[in-house]
Amino acid sequence: MTDTTTAVVDASTEAPTGHKQHLGWALVLISVAQLMVVLDSTIANIALPFIQHDLKISQANLQWVVTGYALAFGGLLLLGGRLGDLYGRRRIFMVGVALFAIASGLGGLAQNELMLLASRGLQGLGAALAAPTALALITTNFPAGPPRNRAFSVYAAMSGVGAAVGLVLGGWLTGLHPSILGMDVDGWRLTFLINVPIGLAAAFASPRVLVESETHKGELDLPGAVSATLGLVSLVYGISRAGDQRYGWGDAPTLAFMAVGVVLLAIFVMIERRVEHPLLPLRILTNRTRATAFVAMMIVPAAMFAMFYFLSQFVQNVMGYSPLHTGFAFLPFSVGIVLGATLASKLATKVDPRFVAGTGTALAGVALLMFSRLSIDDSTSRILQVAANGGHLGSNVSYWADLFPFILLMAIGMGLTFAPMFLAAVHRVDHRDSGVGSGVLNTMQQVGGALGLATLSTVAVHSIQDKAASLFAALPSSGGAPDPGMVASLKNVIGSQAAFTDGATHAFLTGAFMIWVGSLIVWIFLDVKHEEMATDEVEAVVV
Repeated sequence: MTDTTTAVVDASTEAPTGHKQHLGWALVLISVAQLMVVLDSTIANIALPFIQHDLKISQANLQWVVTGYALAFGGLLLLGGRLGDLYGRRRIFMVGVALFAIASGLGGLAQNELMLLASRGLQGLGAALAAPTALALITTNFPAGPPRNRAFSVYAAMSGVGAAVGLVLGGWLTGLHPSILGMDVDGWRLTFLINVPIGLAAAFASPRVLVESETHKGELDLPGAVSATLGLVSLVYGISRAGDQRYGWGDAPTLAFMAVGVVLLAIFVMIERRVEHPLLPLRILTNRTRATAFVAMMIVPAAMFAMFYFLSQFVQNVMGYSPLHTGFAFLPFSVGIVLGATLASKLATKVDPRFVAGTGTALAGVALLMFSRLSIDDSTSRILQVAANGGHLGSNVSYWADLFPFILLMAIGMGLTFAPMFLAAVHRVDHRDSGVGSGVLNTMQQVGGALGLATLSTVAVHSIQDKAASLFAALPSSGGAPDPGMVASLKNVIGSQAAFTDGATHAFLTGAFMIWVGSLIVWIFLDVKHEEMATDEVEAVVV
C-alpha cells in the first residue's frame, strides 16, 4: 500500500538534457498529433449523410460512426496513459499516431459498414494511446516555467482549434471528388485519408525530436485495466444513449449501462487500493490542485461541446448556412482560443491560476448566456409564410452582431481556462505517473463532454416538444383535406427551426450555469500559487 507524504523532492535533475534544439520541433509534433485527434471528433460529422448514402448505413447505426470513436477513445484513455508510463511515452505515442493513421486509411477505403465502424474503433484506440502521452511528453520534455507554460498554451489552443477546423475541413473535403492514382474518390473518404500522411510523418519524426521516458515493464495492472476500460465504456455509452431522444434517461438499458459502469469503476477503485502497481495510483486524485483541475475540466468542456453542437445546427437549419459556410462561421473560435491561450501563457508566471482560469470560465458563461438570448420571428403568420414560400425563420439573425462577438468571447474564455487547467492537472505529479495523470484529465473531458451533451440535449428536447405543440395548436384550422406538401413543410419549419431554436436557447442557458459552477469550483478550490507552478517539485512517495 503506498502512502503519500508531504515531503517534496526536486525533480529538476530528472528533466531531459541536451535536447533544447529539439524543443520547438517537439512542440510542433505534439501539437499536430493533438490537432489530428481532436479534429477527428468533428471532421466526419458533416460527411455523415454522404457516408450513410454510399455505404447504405441505416439511420439507427449511423450514430456509431461518431459513438464508436468516442467509446474507444474515452474507454481506453487511462490505459493509454499508463502504458506510456510503463513502456515509454515516446514509444506509445509513436504506436498511437501510427495506429491512428492506419485506421484512418482503412476508414477512407471502407467498402461497407462493418469496415468503417471497425476503423473508427481502431482510430479511438490510437487516439487513446496518443492523447495522454502527448500531454505527458510536454511535462517531461519541457522544463517548468515559461517554456512549459508556452507549450501548454499551444497544446490548449490545439484542443480548441481542432473542433472548429474540423467543421471547415470536413465541409470542404466532403465537397471534393478528386482522382487519386487514377481512381475517383468520394469527398467524405478524404476526411479520413488526410490523417494518413500526417500520422505516419508524426510517428517517423518522434524518435528524432522527442526524448524517451524511463520504463517500468512488468508492472501493468491487468485487473485494473479491464475494470476501468469496461466501466468507462459502459458509463460513456449509457450517458450518450441518455442524450438520444429515442431512449432518454428513463430507458431501462440506458440506466443499466450507467449502473454497470458505476459498479465496475467502484470495483476498479477497490482494486487500485490493493495492488502493488496500480493502473491509477490514487495519490494522483488526492492532491487538491489536481482534483480541482479534473473536476473543472469535466464540467467546462461539456458546455463548449454543447455550443458547437447546438449552434452549428442553428446556423444551418435556422439561418440557412451551407455546411462549408457554417464551418467558416466558427473560424473566429480558432483565433480567439489562440489569443486566450497566449494571454494565459504570459500571465502564468505573474498571476495565480485561479484568477486566469476563473476569469476565463466566467467569460465563457457570459457568451453562452448571450447565445441563450437568440430570437427569431416564430409568429403564426411568419411560419405560414416560410412554409409556403421557403426560406428560414432565422434570416433576421445577424452573424456579426448576434453570433461573432460571443463565439470570440467563448473562445478567449476557453483559452484562458485550458492552459492553467492543464498545468494544474500535472502539478507535482511524479514523472513516472505523468502519463496516467494526463489520462485522467482526458478521461474527465470525455466523460464530462458526454454527460454535458446528454444533459443539455434532454433540456433541449423537452423544450422543443413543448414549443412545437404550442405552435401547432396556434395554427388556423383549414376545411377539407390538408395539403401533404404543406403539412410536411410546416413540420420542418416548426420542428427544425422554431421549436429547435427554443430548445437550443434553453440548452445554452443551462450550459451557462454549468460553466459558472465550474468557475465557482476554480475560484474556491484552486489555491495553488503561480510561484509553485514554476518549479518541477513533485510529491515524494514512500512505499
